[in-house]
Amino acid sequence: MTELAGPTPFPGRLVRVLDAIADVTGRAVAWLTLAMVLAAIAVVALRYGFGVGLIWLQESVTWMHAAVFMLGAAWTLRQDGHVRVDIFYRRMSPRRQALVDLAGTVFLLLPTCAYLLFESLPYVASSWRVLERSREAGGMPALYLLKTVIPVMAGLLILQGLAEALRAWGRLRGREA
Repeated sequence: MTELAGPTPFPGRLVRVLDAIADVTGRAVAWLTLAMVLAAIAVVALRYGFGVGLIWLQESVTWMHAAVFMLGAAWTLRQDGHVRVDIFYRRMSPRRQALVDLAGTVFLLLPTCAYLLFESLPYVASSWRVLERSREAGGMPALYLLKTVIPVMAGLLILQGLAEALRAWGRLRGREA
């Protein structure tokens, strides 16, 4: 990797900003994971210790799990924690790895996320129109907020995908993005 003299080039700054977005959401999701564990402990303690079942609390664990999965996806991509067939990838040269990363991002990740983003918008909008809530008596209100996380996830993955594509492009050109 060559060090560039002078001010940081545009793609490098952009990659750092996009990475920072994933880092911030990843740290926030880590705290949500703690809340999810504490809520799950409360559900078990209330049910088996006191014979009390709170539907809204049980649903909150499921909702938090969904939010952790969806909002943590971009951070997972940032940390290179996504699924890949490593038996082939790890044996490739760094240049070929960069090419695989770039092609996978441009031809698979970004189109899939764009499709998910645009297809989820009417689904989420209809949920907001009726201010959808849980179907369970005593369940969580504001199901529309949970559904909103779907296009947010797609948007965050698109942003991180752009960072990964720029990073791979930089490696192909012989420098870090």
